[in-house]
Amino acid sequence: MTNRFFFSLVFIFTSNLLCAQLHPKRELRAAWIASVVNVDWPSQKGLNSYQQQQEYVKLLDILKEAGMNAVIVQVRPTADAFYPSSYEPWSEYLSGIQGRSPSPYYNPLAFMIEQARKRGLEFHAWFNPYRVSMSDKYQFDANHPAYKHPEWFLKYGGKWYYDPGNKEAQEFVLQSIMETVKHYDLDAVHFDDYFYPYRIANEEFPDSCAYYTHGVVNNESRDDWRRENVNYFVKELSTRIKVEKPHVKFGISPFGVWRNKNKDVDGSDTQAGQTNYDDLYADVLKWLKEGWIDYVAPQLYWNIGFKVADYTVLLDWWSRHTYGKHLYIGQGAYRIGGKGWENPDELNNQIRLNRSNTDVNGSMFFSAKVFLQNKNGIRDRLKEMYPHQALIPVMGWIDSIPPAKPVLENISGSQGHGLLLTWRDSVLTDATYYIVYRFNKSDTLNLNDPSKIQAIVFRNFYEIQSWSDNKTQKRKQYTYVVTAVDRLHNESTNNTSVSIKTRGKRGSIKRR
Repeated sequence: MTNRFFFSLVFIFTSNLLCAQLHPKRELRAAWIASVVNVDWPSQKGLNSYQQQQEYVKLLDILKEAGMNAVIVQVRPTADAFYPSSYEPWSEYLSGIQGRSPSPYYNPLAFMIEQARKRGLEFHAWFNPYRVSMSDKYQFDANHPAYKHPEWFLKYGGKWYYDPGNKEAQEFVLQSIMETVKHYDLDAVHFDDYFYPYRIANEEFPDSCAYYTHGVVNNESRDDWRRENVNYFVKELSTRIKVEKPHVKFGISPFGVWRNKNKDVDGSDTQAGQTNYDDLYADVLKWLKEGWIDYVAPQLYWNIGFKVADYTVLLDWWSRHTYGKHLYIGQGAYRIGGKGWENPDELNNQIRLNRSNTDVNGSMFFSAKVFLQNKNGIRDRLKEMYPHQALIPVMGWIDSIPPAKPVLENISGSQGHGLLLTWRDSVLTDATYYIVYRFNKSDTLNLNDPSKIQAIVFRNFYEIQSWSDNKTQKRKQYTYVVTAVDRLHNESTNNTSVSIKTRGKRGSIKRR
């Protein structure tokens, strides 16, 4: 028996196209982390900073283990902030009192981004643009803009809102969001479904003052004027984000129905009581057509076969209305086990439907608490769908240029205890992380096969464990492939090969 063994490290040409397979290599898998009324995190008001941090780290570890590659964290839930802001006060959902910073002091947003980065998770900062309070009797901080500019605010349905038709309020909210884009390393800015509030029976949204000031003079109906207010806000924010940081994505997760077919021939075959276009004044299709948003994640929180809004019907409808942008499906994970969701495979079946449609790029799950609780065994069930790591899909309209290939530098260590593989970037590059693939001797080198991803690392080395077969003590031969990936997930392509042969306890490199 010889101590000589051989393996090859090969840098080869790769493709970013999805292959037709059961588990795609590229697929967004994200979870919403809601902070409003402490839905997901922090678990309650008034926790000290150490407790908040421990909870967040635990939550990320669980989500990562469950197969997630992104988180959407609510950082501005009710015109308040999870970061030191020049515009709005500290959130009450941290300290328990609006305007009071965490104790001992830390910056939650900076901490959250840092911890997500350590785990290879994209960080989407989630903002609610107009919602100001969850109660009309809320006690605002003394420095809250509600006291400085009361004309910006309206009360509706027992809550306070910024008036979407007030130009000064619009500008203030735009600047408050751009503050985070400028000062934090965000991957995306994210909105959910709250634009104009959902209608309340027998109560009209009280925006007559702004309408008669701006809408009537332009001869617009109130509905059209409201839609144009939201359109302006989305377009303006999109433009500012791309000017400030072109790599930052802008995505919106609207209510699951744009319009019913009985109102519009282009609508879906549904009977939803309220819709984006007619009730929330959110013309999502216009935003997609105009290219103002990079992704849409409709909240399809209904089960397959639900008469009023069938998951299958809406999945098909949204897939035909993406206009070249990414479509992620908002999955109602919180509903598993409930009415219509009695089938334990409901969520997995929805993901299978998603994957059968080439226009669907992944899922967002509401919400993180479901994973923390492991409701109905969701973590184990999703392992069936997410057995391998996945890369986030590329948005070619933002960036389609891959980074330069990495170059093997050295191999060291002991064949019995593991080897250290190191590489360097060949040129000045925008590489953000690296993928290490491993293939058996008989395998075809197919980098579209996610089962071959051995590791995703954020450094220029990888520890290769000993590959002895414990039963036979025979050495195995593997081929390793390393690629570089930029922050928008473009992967390096090349066809250079490097063979490494080791003898004894040290490794020697033979290039070819």
